[in-house]
Amino acid sequence: MDYVTLFPFATYWWFYAGFTLFVLGLLALDLGVFHRQAHAVSVKEAFAWTLVWFSLALAFCAGLYFYAQWKFPLDPRLAGLNHAALASQTALEFLAGYVIEASLSVDNLFVFVVVLGYFAVPPQYQHRVLFYGILGALVFRALFISLGAVLMQFHWVILLFGGFLILTGIKILFASEKPIEPEKNPLLRILRRVLPVTPGFHGDKFLLRLNGVWHATPLFVCLVFIEVSDIVFAVDSVPAIFALTREPLIVFTSNAFAILGLRSLFFLLAGVMHKFRFLKYGLGVVLVFVGLKMVWLNEAFGGQFPISWSLGIIGAALGGVIALSLLVPARPHRSG
Repeated sequence: MDYVTLFPFATYWWFYAGFTLFVLGLLALDLGVFHRQAHAVSVKEAFAWTLVWFSLALAFCAGLYFYAQWKFPLDPRLAGLNHAALASQTALEFLAGYVIEASLSVDNLFVFVVVLGYFAVPPQYQHRVLFYGILGALVFRALFISLGAVLMQFHWVILLFGGFLILTGIKILFASEKPIEPEKNPLLRILRRVLPVTPGFHGDKFLLRLNGVWHATPLFVCLVFIEVSDIVFAVDSVPAIFALTREPLIVFTSNAFAILGLRSLFFLLAGVMHKFRFLKYGLGVVLVFVGLKMVWLNEAFGGQFPISWSLGIIGAALGGVIALSLLVPARPHRSG
């Protein structure tokens, strides 16, 4: 039996539109009310916001489950199928997608630390930079997901993406890490040629006119680098979630919730991220696993590897390396 799309865009366009407005409303509330005045985000505030975003994601997952339970029996395209099982699968696919996107986004946090430190962005302006960085990330992810939904209809693309994820995971597991060097980024060099950059910050402004000429501030240069880094990470993360679900609606919503919680997670973990030194191995294992799902496991299990097993494997891999990072102390550096 051919795969039946549970949430076809032609029928659920209103859901995409409503969810997009919901996300924009949350962002407007975040920047326009709670962070109207630029200030350094405390660990306590970051923890509270992390709980808010996580709770919203879980509430959406529950809402999606109950909606699917009500709607699927009414859909003639799904006649004869196990509607209760489809509703459970829908919720689990969202949860697995959210977990894997949030986990892969942790790599972004390491980039944020390096970039914000390199440009010496004052703490009170870091939230503003990350806010617009996240907004841009949502736009680019939506474009990538739309493109991916079209391409994933071709079997050879599925095999290509799966092979790419396997190779990326192996590279993460065995290749040595290279330091991030913003000054060598070719896009930033081009930007500096197109727009003169002010030597210092001008409050929270990204652009300003000086003597009739537009100038970029270091804040804008930092934002551009963050956007570029997210595009690079999206090349891995978007195919990875398509290995877990073929529903663009689930891919889009789980991506959005994972990205929305990224800023608060950064401010919560910025001071302790160096302790998760084994995390990259967990991410490498996850990418290899989802790549194998695309090229072999799904077909071996009759078209769909059990999503509950996928969630368990991903959770075990990430939980294991996080526990290992915390339990095994780092070796002290020897001087001389």
